[in-house]
Amino acid sequence: MTDLQGTSGLPLAADRDGRLVFGAGLPAVKPDVRSKKEMEDVLLDATAAGPGELYYMYRGVSREEDRELLAAHGLRYDVTVIRPGRIGREYIKTAGHYHPVKPGTDTTYPEVYEVLAGRAHYLLQTEPDEEGVDAIIIEAVPGDKVLIPPGYGHITINPGTEPLIMSNWVAAGFASVYGPIKELRGGAYFEVAAEGEDEQFLVNPNYQPTPRLAMRPVEDWPDFGLIAGKPMYLAFLADPGKFAFLTHPEDYF
Repeated sequence: MTDLQGTSGLPLAADRDGRLVFGAGLPAVKPDVRSKKEMEDVLLDATAAGPGELYYMYRGVSREEDRELLAAHGLRYDVTVIRPGRIGREYIKTAGHYHPVKPGTDTTYPEVYEVLAGRAHYLLQTEPDEEGVDAIIIEAVPGDKVLIPPGYGHITINPGTEPLIMSNWVAAGFASVYGPIKELRGGAYFEVAAEGEDEQFLVNPNYQPTPRLAMRPVEDWPDFGLIAGKPMYLAFLADPGKFAFLTHPEDYF
């Protein structure tokens, strides 16, 4: 059993398969399961061998006494568990999505992630246009926060040997946009294990011109209450106003 209370600030744990265990005062949430079959359109090799279930999405996690506060600020807190392993050479990942434009503005919604256990590679990418795509890889470990700013889509990859467990804050009315990544048969890059190497990024040839790839470190966003090692669920409870950037991005970006 993996204790997640230190990184999440909630009475959460995970069993050896990564399935969440909800403690006292935290209502259990049934996960949505993403299967390999559902991911075939975005995999490097959909015919390669791999587990049938790839990741689990626990949407709307919160303590009973906090639900009214979350609703008043228009936010939702989720937890996602990505299994370790590969499909052929490719590490298990999320399907990937872009974010919708907030009605009445020209700004897409942001999102913020926090690693609770395991190791993550976040692939951020701009929307495809005639000039191509800018792609960014950010590696994060427990306690790190990764902000997905307006204008970016993203995919999360588990390059490790343990379940990757991460939480996220997002606007409650958020509806992910999966179409663009699905149409291009995946993200701008695939992360694979290569012989003699720990990991490697292969360009997706459906992106033209070739996407530009940069590696960037994680960073704190103190103005948004996002500081490494400080659970962002507790940061929200301490100062909900700092998380207004998620519902009013036009005022911050």
